[in-house]
Amino acid sequence: MIRFLGPTGRRLHRALPGATLSAVLLTLLVAVPAWAANPGVQNTGAFQLDGNAQQSVPASTPGDDWDNICASNPSTCTFQTGFSASASTTTTASAHISDTAINVNCAGRINCTVFTGGGSKDPQNIPSWNWKTDSGGLPAKDNLAHSFAARYAVASTGTGDANCPAPTAGTDTCKVLYFGSDRIDNSGDAQEGFWFFQNKITLNTNGSFNGVHAVGDLLILSDFSNGGGTSTINIYKWVASGGDVSANLQSLGGSTGAACNRTPPPSVPDPFCGLVNPTDGTPAPWVFADKSGNSTYLNGELYEGGVNLSAPSINLGGECFATFASETRSSTAPTATLKDFVLGGFGNCTSGTTTTPEDSSGTSISNGQVSIGTGSVQAKDLAVVTGNGSTTKPTGTVTFYACGPAATDALAQCAAAPGPPSNGVQVGAAKTLAPGTGNTSTATSDLAAFTSVGHYCFRGDYSGDSLYPASSDNSLTECFEVTPVTPTLTTQASGPAQLGSAISDTATLVGTANKPGTPVINPTTAGGPAGGSITFTAYGPDNCTTSAFTTSRTVSGDGTYPTGVQAAVSFIPGSVGTYTWVASYSGDSPNTLGVPASACPDTTGTETVVVSDTTSVLTDQTWVPNDHAQISSAGGSALSGSVVFTLYDSADCTGTVLYTSSSIAVSGASPQIANSNNTTARVNATTTVSWKVVYTNTAANVTGSTSSCESTSLTIDNNPGYTPLP
Repeated sequence: MIRFLGPTGRRLHRALPGATLSAVLLTLLVAVPAWAANPGVQNTGAFQLDGNAQQSVPASTPGDDWDNICASNPSTCTFQTGFSASASTTTTASAHISDTAINVNCAGRINCTVFTGGGSKDPQNIPSWNWKTDSGGLPAKDNLAHSFAARYAVASTGTGDANCPAPTAGTDTCKVLYFGSDRIDNSGDAQEGFWFFQNKITLNTNGSFNGVHAVGDLLILSDFSNGGGTSTINIYKWVASGGDVSANLQSLGGSTGAACNRTPPPSVPDPFCGLVNPTDGTPAPWVFADKSGNSTYLNGELYEGGVNLSAPSINLGGECFATFASETRSSTAPTATLKDFVLGGFGNCTSGTTTTPEDSSGTSISNGQVSIGTGSVQAKDLAVVTGNGSTTKPTGTVTFYACGPAATDALAQCAAAPGPPSNGVQVGAAKTLAPGTGNTSTATSDLAAFTSVGHYCFRGDYSGDSLYPASSDNSLTECFEVTPVTPTLTTQASGPAQLGSAISDTATLVGTANKPGTPVINPTTAGGPAGGSITFTAYGPDNCTTSAFTTSRTVSGDGTYPTGVQAAVSFIPGSVGTYTWVASYSGDSPNTLGVPASACPDTTGTETVVVSDTTSVLTDQTWVPNDHAQISSAGGSALSGSVVFTLYDSADCTGTVLYTSSSIAVSGASPQIANSNNTTARVNATTTVSWKVVYTNTAANVTGSTSSCESTSLTIDNNPGYTPLP
């Protein structure tokens, strides 16, 4: 609550003479007030609490001023002609709101939004509040034109810091909040309050408010008197119950001497302070017109203050405020009737979760590839949760999910939160966030085992905490691909072979991957060894087009095939020449690719077999027995008759007859010679044969005769293994 009075309590003048105004402006431009060095929230270097709205006044003073905040909010703040400023580069949240901007149906420029009804009081929850547009029902001194606020995070040396004590030391450890407003009249007393809500609060067209309080909402009540020389500030926070002011309001401290510009300076840093513009004619950088039509401020029409949220007595540095409101009130009491208000957005208390898939070593595999290896590859997910609207690091947990496999990243993408994705599984237990750099915290999932080729995606769900809402990341950058393996197949044919002997081949398969497990992600049942088959083909002789033999053997993982329990891969060639073995592997989808047939002609020197033949000489002695006879007459008589030769398979001309000649004519003077002429009876084994010759004479008075039995014993030693020709 703010009470604006002149130095003696009288009503302040509306304007200053031109010379006086010029002198005041000159003083503001060149003079730095003595109280500017007062320790506390007014001297952090982040913002100028100096009783004006211009960063350039006083000159060379560090920190933002309200014209920088106006420039940071161009949609709700418009500069007057001749004024400009650069937007703040250091604020973590800001707002600059006009009374007319929040109610587009405002009837005129006065009292666009005012409280109405008995429930519109600070101790009541927001659903009990009501509002209306009043074209002139409030005193001008209670009518707000603009409200503005800015939040910063500055360095602190800790609890003993000279200007910004904070629980911990370091960069961005002290959270400070600056706020202010301007009103259209400075006559009479006025009190003001400032609410900072964690939830989004808006107006309903039926005159109610939308939204509710959250534990930790901040209320600052301020009362000024004596032209701003004396200031009372009280600070409260919203609690669930047990408040010391009301059931839901807890006092965080206060002071009756909280003017930022008081003298002598405080002995300890101010955790909060406030002040008004001390002179008439203070420039308003944005469009402004008070009750009298002035575009500059009369003394006390501009109010600004600050509070160290990190101060031990306040301890709200971790809160993030989404909505900001200023209000005028009937008194300094927290239960006072509320009058005018300006409401608008402030910080955006959100969280952002960004996740990155990594391999087991921690290397990013975002939209990359990893091999299935021996049938299982491990990956994990790294989540970075960023708090927006506050410099407090997010706390809570991240739950991770893995989805897939699918043919593409888009098909493997996890369904959006909330709830477990229908196409995935949870990866381990939820992981507690650990502090990261800046405004971030991180968590890493357990390693997950992926046992099938395909595209996979992670999803990380942040739980949210008392400051930040939940968030999730299921973007396509969460995806990666598991690729199959291509094994090697080496073969070894048998050595050179004699025609009539078998030739064979073996194949060694190395680098297969097991089949997918059940389930595919983090299986409870491991996948078995790769299946499929190896096909063996022998081409030849002496070409790569004629298949002489083909067969296949089933496969069970790495090994040499055929195995000891499988039939040999062999056959007996029918012709001499060079034979080339060719082998191929079918693969076992999806994890193991096939191996195409090896080359023919062979390029390795291990797949050709030469089949050759040999010759031999075996002798076979064959005897063809023959006999000849001399026929003679005792007295020399002429011969006239015939002779017959008979060959026996015995030594005594008995038994089996091997040969009998034809009747051979014998005639002429004695003696005559006759031959057996045998060409058909042969002897090729050791034996004894005998001949008998019978002569029959046909002339008168000459008798025939029979030879004695003559025998021949033969010893024949032929090569063993010889088969006699027919």
